[in-house]
Amino acid sequence: MKEYFLGLVLPCPRSIHLLLILLLLAGLPTVARADIGGSISGTVKDPSGSVIPKATITATNSDTGVQQLVATNDSGVYSFPDLPVGHYNLEISATGFRPYRRASIKIDVNSAFLVDAVLEVGESQEAITVEESPVQAETASTQMGEVITSENVTALPLNGRSYTDLLALQPGVMPVTTITSSTVQGLGQSVFSPSGGLNPGTVSINGQRESANGFLVNGADAEETGSMAAAIIPNLDSIAEFRILSDNFDAEYGKYTGGQINVITKSGTNQFHGDAFEFLRNTDLDARNYFSPTRGEFIQNQFGGTAGGPIVRNKIFFFSDYQGTRQIQGTDTGLIPVPTMADRTGNLLDQASSLTGTVSGQNSATQLSKDLCPSSNPACVTVGEAYYTPTCSPCVFPNAVIPQSVWSTPALNLLQYIPSPNYQGDEFTTSAYKQILRDDKIGERVDANTRWGTIFGYYSLDNYTENNPYPTAQGGANVPGFNGLYAGRAQLADLGATKTIGTSAINEFHVSYTRDANDLGKPAGGLGVSLASQGFVTGAGTLGIVPLAPQNQGVESVNFSNLTIGSVPNEFHQINNEFGLSDNFSKIAGAHSIKFGAQLEYEQIDTHPFADLNGSYNFFGTETGLDFADFLLGIASYYTQNDLRAFYGRNKYVGLYAQDSWRVRPDLTLNYGLRWDRIEPWYEKNNNKITF
Repeated sequence: MKEYFLGLVLPCPRSIHLLLILLLLAGLPTVARADIGGSISGTVKDPSGSVIPKATITATNSDTGVQQLVATNDSGVYSFPDLPVGHYNLEISATGFRPYRRASIKIDVNSAFLVDAVLEVGESQEAITVEESPVQAETASTQMGEVITSENVTALPLNGRSYTDLLALQPGVMPVTTITSSTVQGLGQSVFSPSGGLNPGTVSINGQRESANGFLVNGADAEETGSMAAAIIPNLDSIAEFRILSDNFDAEYGKYTGGQINVITKSGTNQFHGDAFEFLRNTDLDARNYFSPTRGEFIQNQFGGTAGGPIVRNKIFFFSDYQGTRQIQGTDTGLIPVPTMADRTGNLLDQASSLTGTVSGQNSATQLSKDLCPSSNPACVTVGEAYYTPTCSPCVFPNAVIPQSVWSTPALNLLQYIPSPNYQGDEFTTSAYKQILRDDKIGERVDANTRWGTIFGYYSLDNYTENNPYPTAQGGANVPGFNGLYAGRAQLADLGATKTIGTSAINEFHVSYTRDANDLGKPAGGLGVSLASQGFVTGAGTLGIVPLAPQNQGVESVNFSNLTIGSVPNEFHQINNEFGLSDNFSKIAGAHSIKFGAQLEYEQIDTHPFADLNGSYNFFGTETGLDFADFLLGIASYYTQNDLRAFYGRNKYVGLYAQDSWRVRPDLTLNYGLRWDRIEPWYEKNNNKITF
C-alpha cells in the first residue's frame, strides 16, 4: 500500500528510576513510531537580505536548561527537527552581528514553527530580544489536528479522568461510539475498557471506522490490537498535552486511516514540583435514578499525585505519577419483565394472548400425550393442535394453564433462580448488588542529556480488578446471583535516543514494548451446582450434555427474551504483545528539510476463549409463542455448546517513508512525501485455522 501527501502552506518509585537511568546511561538504542515533539526552522539574513551561512543557533529549554545547537547552511537555513515538548529560548549569533534572541517559544507535539531572523550589524555584547506572542501560528505544517494542553485537560471536569473523553473537542470527531463495554464483538469478547471502565477511545474521526485510529503515548504504539482501542490511559495529571491528527498526515505517519492520537507525558525540570489530589463521589451526593424505585449505593475515590525534578541539574530529570481508583456502585438492573406469581405455578392466563403456537412435531405431540392424555385416549395431542385458544376447541392447555405434570425436570429445578416480581406484579428491579472496581496505575519517566544525545525512558503500569454482578457483555445474567470477575494489566516500556550529527542532521532511534493482558468474565456466582443435579442428562454416550469445563459447572445459562440466568458462559482471556522499532533521519540541504525513516512492528495476540463450554439454552417462544411456556415444557429455540481452542495470532508490519519540506519562498512552503506500508495478513503460530 502506498500513500502520498502534498500540501501548501501560506503564512497566516526509586527502583524504576534506577533501572531507567542505568538503561539510559548504557546508551541502549531506544522508543516508538512517531515524533513526540515539534520543530523550529527558519532562515537567517542580514539587513540587505543576503543569507548568513554558519550562523550559530542555540535552543534552550527554559525548564530544564538543556541546550541544542545547530548552524545555518550555505543557504542560511537552519532547523531543529525534533525538540521535546516545552518552552524554548532561541538565540542566533554570527560574527560581526548583534545576537538575536527570541524568548518563550512554545513547542507542542507534532508542531512546526518558522522563526526567521534578520541580524543587525553590531557588537556581540548588544542583543535584540523578541518576546514570543502568547498566540503562535504554525506556518510550516500542513497536518490538521488540535493540541489539547495540560491546562485544558485539568480545567475540564472529567468523570473518570481519561483523556479519551476529550477527543470530541476536535472538529470531525464523533462524540459517541457504537462499541461499548456491553458490546459483544465475537467469541464472548467485549471491548477491553482501559483501567476497568474508562473510555477506550473507539470513535469515528472524519467518517472513518471507530477501529481505525492509532493511539500513541510518547510516540509508542499504546493500543489493544483486538478491538483497536487505547490500552494505556496515563494519569491525567501526568499528561503534558496530546494532539489529534485528523487529516493530511505527513508521510512519517502510516498504518491507520482514522486519527492519530499522540499523548506526551510530563518530564522533570530543574525545579522540584508535584501535586496531590483526591476526587470523591458518594451516595449522599447522588439523586435516585428517575426510572428506578431505589437509589443504589455509589462510592468512588480517585486519588494520587505526581512528583518531578532534577536528578542531576541540567542533565538528568525524573517524573513520577500514581493514581488509584476505588469504586463501589450499586448497579441498577432497570425494570426486567419476569413471570408473575401465577405464571410460576403454570397459570399463564395473563399472557394467554401470546400463546399463539401450535404443536410443531410428532415428538412434542407424543410427549405431551404421554403426560396429559387418559388411558382411553392415549394420543389426545396431535401435531398442529393449538396450545391455547379462548374457546379451546380443541387446545392443549385449556384456560392457558400448564400443569406441572408436563413441566421439564430442569425447569422445575431452575425456576428458583428466576427472581420473583417486586415491582407492579410482573417486573423485577434492584440496585442492591454492587460492582466493585479497583485500579492502580503508575508512570515513571527519566530524561537525560548525555554525550550520546538526548535520551528518555518511560514505563507505565496499570492493574485493575472488577467484580461485576451483571456480566451481560460476556453473555452473563442480568439478574442477581451470577457475578463475573474481570482483571487486566497493561504495560508500556518506551525508550528513545536523539542524536545531533554535525550542525545540520539529526537521528532518532526508538524501541517500545506494549503488553495488554485481560481476563473478561471469569465465572464466580452460580458455581458448584452440577448439571445432573439440575435435571439435565449428562455424560458421554448420552443424548444429553457433555460438560467440557467440568470445573466450571454451575447453574446452566438460560436466555429468555428479556431475562438471562446462569453462571457466566463466556470467559475470554487475551494477551496482546507488541514490539515496535523505528529510526528517523533528518537533514537540512539548502532550502529543503528532508526526513526519511522506517518503522517495524511485530504483534502477538494470544486468545483463550471459553465460550459455552458447558452449553446454554435459549427460549424465545418458538414453540408456543411465549418464552416462559417453552421453558416450562423444555422446548428450547436452540442450544449452543462450543469447543473453542486457543488461537495464537501473529502479524508483521513494515513502513518506509521519505518526505521533504521545501521552503520555496519566505511566504511559501511545499510539503510532500511518499510512504510504503506492508501490513501482512494475520497468521496463526501453529498453522491452526478458524472453522465453523
